[in-house]
Amino acid sequence: MNPNNSEFSLPASFFAVFLCVIFGANYVAVKVGLSGIGTFTLAALRFTIASLSIALWAKITGQSFSLKKGQIRYIIILTVIFSVQLSLFYLGMSKTNAAHATLVSNFVPFFILFLSHYFIPDDKITIRKFFGILLGFLAIILIFFGKGKGAASLKEGDLIILAVTFIWACNTVFVKKIINDFHPFQLVLYPMIFSLPFFFTEAFLLDERMFFNINPNVIGALLYQGIVTAAFGFVAWNNLLKIYGATSLHSFIFIIPISGVIIGGLLIDEPVTYNIVFALVLIASGILAVHYKPAKSTVSPFGRSM
Repeated sequence: MNPNNSEFSLPASFFAVFLCVIFGANYVAVKVGLSGIGTFTLAALRFTIASLSIALWAKITGQSFSLKKGQIRYIIILTVIFSVQLSLFYLGMSKTNAAHATLVSNFVPFFILFLSHYFIPDDKITIRKFFGILLGFLAIILIFFGKGKGAASLKEGDLIILAVTFIWACNTVFVKKIINDFHPFQLVLYPMIFSLPFFFTEAFLLDERMFFNINPNVIGALLYQGIVTAAFGFVAWNNLLKIYGATSLHSFIFIIPISGVIIGGLLIDEPVTYNIVFALVLIASGILAVHYKPAKSTVSPFGRSM
């Protein structure tokens, strides 16, 4: 494990923001994909495409595919987590809308804060991190629980997505603890490959229709999920996680729902309101609060010093 996580540089911060934007767009891509492909079929195809893309990139760039004997048990654990997490994610997305899913996903940083504080020695909660993420969460409340379309009722899929966020947080903390023994692409590629039989079994047994409305938009959405987010995005995110730590990196996650709303608005003509603009200000303030480095150590709001 790295003894200390690095401080975010400006280019790294911009890259983290960029990744969050493409992840935000993924919620819209999933909903478009589900309009023509069955729930678990979409997951199976997405990660087939992603696995092939990552393996091709790794081969071309000369990355090592070999695993040591002691690493295999970690890959098995990650495969189980990945299979359950993504199966529930696609099931939840089929039962809610993209706006609700992006909102509920923002519980991830809070789960990570608590888990990292107790399980990752160099990822402690500080007052500034706590209040920085709190500002981001207030932005989400402003968007989705203000007057208008955001104040819709809780859906069944929202509770499923909430379970996914906790699994996601557990996975992030676990990966952070073991990532220095792996190349980041290995922690993405192998769980994907070993999960494929599970996804295809679900598709054949549980999807009423595997394909029912194939068109260019659905195909484009599938390719986006497979190549842009699952292949490029996941590997890049794990690289940042290895360098900067779970808590600081996931402070950027509040950008995901904002970008999802904006991109969804551009694709389906929903207005970008003043609430969204104000929310972006809150998010920027939260990120600055998280990454501002004070002259003296701060005290954790949970009783531990930095």
